[in-house]
Amino acid sequence: MAEQKDKGFNALGRSLSSTEPALALEIGGGCRAMVEVRVLVINTGGTIGMVPQSEGLAPEANKLAAALRKIPILHDAVYAKETDLYCRSGLRDDTLVLPLSEQNKRIIYTILELSPLLDSSNMTPAEWDDIAKHLQANYEKYDGFVILHGTDTMAYTASALSFMCENLGKTIVLTGSQVPIYELRNDGRSNLLGALLFAGQFVIPEVCLYFYNKLYRGNRVTKVDTESFNAFSSPNLPPLANAEVDITINWETVWRASTTRKFEIHTNMNSNVGLLRIFPGITAAAVKAFLQSPMEGVVLETYGSGNAPNNRPDLLDELKKATDRNVVILNCTQCLRGTVSLVYATGKTLMDAGVIPGADMTPEAALAKLSYVLSKPGLTLAEKRQMLNENLRGEMTVVPIRTQITLKDSKFIQEIARYLFISCKEELAAIRDALTPPLACVAAKNGDLEALKALQNMGGNLSCGDYDGRTPLHVACCEGNLEVVRHLLESGATVYAKDRLGATPLMNAIKFRHNDVISLLRTTGAHLSSQELLNVGTELCSLAFNGDVDGLSAWQMAGVNLKQPGYDGNTPFHVAKAAGHARVVQYLKTFAA
Repeated sequence: MAEQKDKGFNALGRSLSSTEPALALEIGGGCRAMVEVRVLVINTGGTIGMVPQSEGLAPEANKLAAALRKIPILHDAVYAKETDLYCRSGLRDDTLVLPLSEQNKRIIYTILELSPLLDSSNMTPAEWDDIAKHLQANYEKYDGFVILHGTDTMAYTASALSFMCENLGKTIVLTGSQVPIYELRNDGRSNLLGALLFAGQFVIPEVCLYFYNKLYRGNRVTKVDTESFNAFSSPNLPPLANAEVDITINWETVWRASTTRKFEIHTNMNSNVGLLRIFPGITAAAVKAFLQSPMEGVVLETYGSGNAPNNRPDLLDELKKATDRNVVILNCTQCLRGTVSLVYATGKTLMDAGVIPGADMTPEAALAKLSYVLSKPGLTLAEKRQMLNENLRGEMTVVPIRTQITLKDSKFIQEIARYLFISCKEELAAIRDALTPPLACVAAKNGDLEALKALQNMGGNLSCGDYDGRTPLHVACCEGNLEVVRHLLESGATVYAKDRLGATPLMNAIKFRHNDVISLLRTTGAHLSSQELLNVGTELCSLAFNGDVDGLSAWQMAGVNLKQPGYDGNTPFHVAKAAGHARVVQYLKTFAA
């Protein structure tokens, strides 16, 4: 069973929980400690922040943060005042905070407003680059991201960013509204609240789109309605999550970057691409004109399952001439649902002309993918054509080659099911989902790769946390099981998960001095949060006082500045010198200047 219910936030902001580790940090004491997460909201414009003007609705700069501050479900003014929110180190005047949830969780969010604010009809690849650069600049400062955007081209931007954000490990959610948030009756407030909750509470390492209580994969959506609050559809992939009374998340559908490489952005997408829709009676001259230089790539929108007239040699000839001169043509169906196939001779004729089948991609995703692939430097045309056939970000449905082990193949699951008198697949999946976290953590502790792979093959989520919020990656980092750490990262485990006490896998590796694990995590992009770094100066001074070079080295490998002072203002270098630890002093001399 792919779905999992999370007692959670509805439109009024009730608390949520999940077996997927939330990006949250314990900062208080007691049995129910305060949890804070940081989210950056990038406001690009769109209807959500528009106001009436003489020429019609248009975005207004420097208005949104002040307006949200007056809406209780989007800003807790009492908490902000009591905690002196605006004077905290690193927080800006345009920072707001959601009300406290039933689980003592808060989301602190900062609004970064781009200039000028745009109606999304005016969005271009240059604005995509700008958004991506802001994501990169702030990636290590925030736990998640929300992008406010107009609905008209939101599907294009979501698709483009999904390809531009390489090796993504954090949640990015695009949202907007059909009615401005300042209006009495609007959808902007609930959409913004839902986007903030998903970006702050869950590690869903995708570019997503949240609208009307549903979280979609960004490169799977298309706008289908101009007058309904339910404006978007994901025709060929169910929503990643449904936020009704309960939040139900389909964790098995979540796309994860199976890599040990850091997050980075790809900009300067190829602009010499376009959409060409086949229609009855289209002339060869029109097709020829469209395919002329500087055109390098075309998404060909065809009939049904990827069909075009095969009794038009003039039309097919123009397509063949274009592919012969290295114009890349990607075939997508005009239908809302379904995929391109070779069932009909009219579809096979296009392949013979060098046209690449686009599976079930939306036109928006196909165009963004074409623009992305054609802009990749150092690749041959054959390599680019191969990339277009690959599922890069979950943008198309690919039938897996290998046969996954079913739950009924597991003798262990069978025995438990027999004992509990369970037989249906939904209940079997529930057993698997309940057992996977503790079993995977035990396997990670013991370095048992085969057991982890068996759980994985049964559809188990290796990014889920146990009762204490600890993921298998946490446990493997504590134990120093490098190969298990590598396997988990290559299987999509997130380095940004935090356990109940707010510790990341990187912090666990530092604590137990596993330098090889630290190095691998850092290569993957792991970093300590601002809260984890709050008292690091005092910890470093303690290590220096005790002559612990190995401990200092672990922190340094994790990217920590060893010149940070402790509570009394002394640096680790001064403490080591006063304590007479010559070896530590020698080590720290490099960082003392």
